[in-house]
Amino acid sequence: MPSETPAMRPATIGPLLALAAVATMSLTLRPGATSPGPLVDPILEFYGVGESAAGALTALPALSFGVLGLLAVPIARRAGLTGAIVGSYVLVIAGLLLRPATPGFGLFLLLSVLALMGPALANVLVPAWIKQHGGSRTVVLMTLYSTLLAVGGASGSGLAVPLMDAAGGSWQDSLRFWGLASAVPLLVWVFALVRVRHDFPASPPRGELHGSLMRSPTALAMIAMFALQSMNAYTQFGLLPTILVADGVSAHTAGYATAVISLWGIVGGLVMPLLVARSRHLPWISAGLGLLTAAGYIGLLAMPGTVPFFWASVLGIGGFCFPTVIALIPGRSRDALVTARLSGLVQPVGYLGAGTGSLLAGWLLEAAGSTAMLVMMALSGVALAVCGSRASARRMVDDEIA
Repeated sequence: MPSETPAMRPATIGPLLALAAVATMSLTLRPGATSPGPLVDPILEFYGVGESAAGALTALPALSFGVLGLLAVPIARRAGLTGAIVGSYVLVIAGLLLRPATPGFGLFLLLSVLALMGPALANVLVPAWIKQHGGSRTVVLMTLYSTLLAVGGASGSGLAVPLMDAAGGSWQDSLRFWGLASAVPLLVWVFALVRVRHDFPASPPRGELHGSLMRSPTALAMIAMFALQSMNAYTQFGLLPTILVADGVSAHTAGYATAVISLWGIVGGLVMPLLVARSRHLPWISAGLGLLTAAGYIGLLAMPGTVPFFWASVLGIGGFCFPTVIALIPGRSRDALVTARLSGLVQPVGYLGAGTGSLLAGWLLEAAGSTAMLVMMALSGVALAVCGSRASARRMVDDEIA
């Protein structure tokens, strides 16, 4: 009898370990990206760089997620889904702990890229991992994932300034905190790796599904939806505090207002995976979320510096587009291999588009002021409504590429 290859070996994982793995990872994926936003002024002052550097810092997560995310599926084919995530988290911890100690802004950015390696791979691989190991718990795990991503993102923004104050004004210690916290998911995922070993989904009996995802209108709409939503999210995390402070809002309030956006994501994470699985009106819901995003920017433009928490809430509800498109990846694919390929296309390409948009937003803010930037972002909300409506249609990518 032939020996069992890694691809043939059954990979099983218990429900408690699956919940622990998804929960601990989800909580620590976003703070490394969202925590620098409220601290951007002391960071720029420390390194002696201008506001254009703030645009680079804002765009860095999306660009890193895009470029590094393209490596996720090839790496996972060799190391397995779980093995790839474990390896990336080692780099995450190193990057998060080392970047606050760097003497130059260029090295700070380089180590930030290293710290973003884990989220870049996990963004792509987690939907496929949940499809592979979730079974009947797939919707529950996707709900947990989306919800705790929002909690982690809100924690990164909301705790940035308080952690700096608790450390005696050290923004370095505030950022370093998340490197220590990332040790917890690393331990959990190492334990999961011992259980599942190589767990990349095997090709179906008829052979790998070779149809190009670029032939799928649903996949293309999901790329555009993901790009527009991520551009909005990272522009909000990175530049909204600067805009609010310029309009007379305190740094603490600006940080809390930015955190409110992520806190609304908790509600979206709880609600949207269920709606993706069951609602027949999802295209209309997605269109409405895009229009709410546009309305939030119009409010900030018309009433700068007033009721910041209200406009942050409008933007936060519009941000329900993120858990929607994340849940659409496994929700609009049947085979785990198609899910992995779809995630490996939608998220990296979407993040590259988002990073380009965030750079443009930062450039507009510096060159033309907040009015031009907010107008551009409002128009992106309208585009998000159109793309989100198409991506949410009840069509399966597997059928479109067959």
